[in-house]
Parts: sequence; structure tokens; C-alpha cells
Amino acid sequence: MKILLRVFALSLALGYGAGAQGSTDDRRVTEIASELRCLVCQNESIAASRADLAVDLRREIRQQLDAGKSEADILAYMEARYGDFILYRPRLKASTLLLWFGPAALLAAGLAALALTLRRRRLRQRRPALTPAERRTADALLGVDAEKGSGT
Repeated sequence: MKILLRVFALSLALGYGAGAQGSTDDRRVTEIASELRCLVCQNESIAASRADLAVDLRREIRQQLDAGKSEADILAYMEARYGDFILYRPRLKASTLLLWFGPAALLAAGLAALALTLRRRRLRQRRPALTPAERRTADALLGVDAEKGSGT
């Protein structure tokens, strides 16, 4: 509900009712801004944030759209200026490999550890009980009197 109110407020601020062309431009600004993380809030997109920096970045997006830049050009500009952190979906490159594949690697390691633990536990449960001869040998080594059941 909170997000809907923010989107509604943003749409009013950007002037969605300004006409067909304005509406299309506003929609494109919002679409591009929703791909970018607010550097102040960090858990919100630029489209949803009310921070001054987010307002400035939305204005910058609009100016670049008016200058004829494509969405890819604008995202590349923002990434070059603010780094990978500004993108909600950073590009796949050497510096972001851990970001993209780290969670999967941790999940695989966790599943492997769980499988090994369960396998060891199963193997321990399958061990046969001692035969009477082995029991007597163990009792003798431990110094347990078989008839009394206590140590000597």
C-alpha cells in the first residue's frame, strides 16, 4: 500500500496527466528510474524515493531522454558516474561474478554439507551391534566385570 501511494505521488509530481506525449515520457522516466537504486535510501528505487538526489536523478533521466538518449545509454551513464551499486541488476562482468553466482555457490555448498552429514549419520546407524565375543573382548579391555556390570 505504501509503495502504491509513493508511485501515485511520483506520478502526480511528474505530471502524468500532461498529455499523451508527456504521459509516455513520464512512463519511460519511471521505467528507467525503477531500474536504478537510490544512493541515499539504498533500499528504494529512484522512482520511489523522495530524496533530493533521487529527484535530481529523475530530472537527469528526463533531460537525457529529451536529448534523444536511449535507455541503455542512460543506464550506462548512471553506472559510469555512480558505479555498479546504482543498478538493481548489475551487468555480468568479472567484478560482479561473486554477486551473481555467490548465492548459488553458497546454496550448493550448504546442500553438499547437508548431504554429507545425513550420509554419515545413516552410516553410523547401520553399524552392526557387537557380537558376544567382541563384547567380552571390549569388556575385558575396559576392565568391566561382565557379571557385575561395573569397572574394577
